[in-house]
Amino acid sequence: MDLNLYEWVLTGLAAFILGLAKSGVKGIGIFSVTILVFIFGGKQSTGVIMPLLLVGDVFAVIYYFRHVEWKHILRLVPWMAFGVLVGAITGKEMPEGLFRNVMAVIILSSVVVMFWWDRRKTEHVPRSYAFGVMMGTIAGFTTMIGNLAGPFASLYFLAMRTPKNAFIGTAAWLFFLINLFKLPFHIFSWHTINAESLLINLKVVPFQLIGLWIGVALLRRVEEGGFRKMVLVLTAIGALIILLQ
Repeated sequence: MDLNLYEWVLTGLAAFILGLAKSGVKGIGIFSVTILVFIFGGKQSTGVIMPLLLVGDVFAVIYYFRHVEWKHILRLVPWMAFGVLVGAITGKEMPEGLFRNVMAVIILSSVVVMFWWDRRKTEHVPRSYAFGVMMGTIAGFTTMIGNLAGPFASLYFLAMRTPKNAFIGTAAWLFFLINLFKLPFHIFSWHTINAESLLINLKVVPFQLIGLWIGVALLRRVEEGGFRKMVLVLTAIGALIILLQ
């Protein structure tokens, strides 16, 4: 993992964007995933980003600790854990080229879901038990393969008519628990988290903390919609480049 200056700058940028995402700027964390795929490759990038996700999760859990609905966590966690297991098994021996392509497809799917969400004419979403099972399993699989469970888990919370603060607080705890569950697979099965990757995390985590601080301080003063759309377009372009490489 010998990085040149250009790669260090991009890795720091990815950490900064992830900080913004965890502070509440929704939908832009996906851009961090895309950047890290270019630098580290598909599978290895999932291990590089994992400790940074946990740092952001701890912040979100502390910041929104009053707003959590445990009934949704208890309903989703088993199916997300099942999806994580499927992703861990199928991804372990998956060739790097195929892994990158699967990640690219997941990224593009996530962008499409987020664009649809922004433009939807109605808030009606299925509320059946089967819908929860499907969203939980898909979210678990995509978070293991690409750290991209957000759009799919959000559809569930939308279906449940979860209030805004409860949405944020419950999602914070959900992702914190699931990311802890994923950690042993990255260390002992995929071997994507090691001393080298943790050293990279230590060097760029200050940029993530800056992103967290700026996100909290400036979120209400920035027009989030246009910025979010720009990031999603860039992410989609990046995913297409990954897919066509």
